[in-house]
Amino acid sequence: MSKHYILLADCKDEIGITSLISTIIKDTNSNIFHLDHYTDVQENENHLYLRIEFDKNDEVKSLLEKELTTKNINFQIFDAEEKVKTALLVSKEDHALSEIILRANRQEFPIEISCVISNHENNRKFVEDLGIPFHHVKVTKETKRESEDEITRICESYDVDLLVLAKYMQILSEVFVERHHLKIINIHHSFLPSFIGANPYKQAYTRGVKLIGATSHYVTEDLDAGPIIEQDVVRVNHRHSAQDMKHTGRHVESHVLARAVQWHCEHKVIVNGNKTVVFT
Repeated sequence: MSKHYILLADCKDEIGITSLISTIIKDTNSNIFHLDHYTDVQENENHLYLRIEFDKNDEVKSLLEKELTTKNINFQIFDAEEKVKTALLVSKEDHALSEIILRANRQEFPIEISCVISNHENNRKFVEDLGIPFHHVKVTKETKRESEDEITRICESYDVDLLVLAKYMQILSEVFVERHHLKIINIHHSFLPSFIGANPYKQAYTRGVKLIGATSHYVTEDLDAGPIIEQDVVRVNHRHSAQDMKHTGRHVESHVLARAVQWHCEHKVIVNGNKTVVFT
């Protein structure tokens, strides 16, 4: 694992910001390995986004934190050696769950699967055979608040940084979402903003679409309307039933979610309002 820091920053665009940051890094005898820079040109005010990966040393992090705070620049600094502790939430379907776990086992991205939480028992053996703790938290309309509190308690016991909804077929409360603000990634089985809500493949079949897709996004209080991280599509035709679309869509869902989780764990995503900048 690289002994680097990763800086994510965004602010009103002004001349010299990138130079300021790179000079601080240089003056502490740290080397820049990757630098991604994007300016969003708007009518009234341009906005700057930066991702910089650079050498760790005892001085550079504290100097950057001090200077960027003084300049009112939004920023986060991550240690590239630290894996993102993650809880996977799943209901019955296992395709998205399996994709994330297998990629994590192959060490394709810096993630630590701390536990799997489910409102059903059917994935327990698969998960526990891989040595991952499995927690069953039953959810009903009457116990939804208590169930979400239990999920939060479990996540806090593992010091989890990220929750991934790998086909977790429950609508989360505003209280739960706010408690884990921009720390929940969902996979929705349509190319949003088309076919929001339940049964999107049935909606797509009824509409007679020629493309179906999947969207991975951060979860917000608005259903299926959070900042989008990744999307993809696959072609279908008149011969595809709603069930055929569902089977075909599983592959897209798995890959889209895995890429979104990877980019989040690699600290390549900056959220601004309801949009994201993804440095891929």
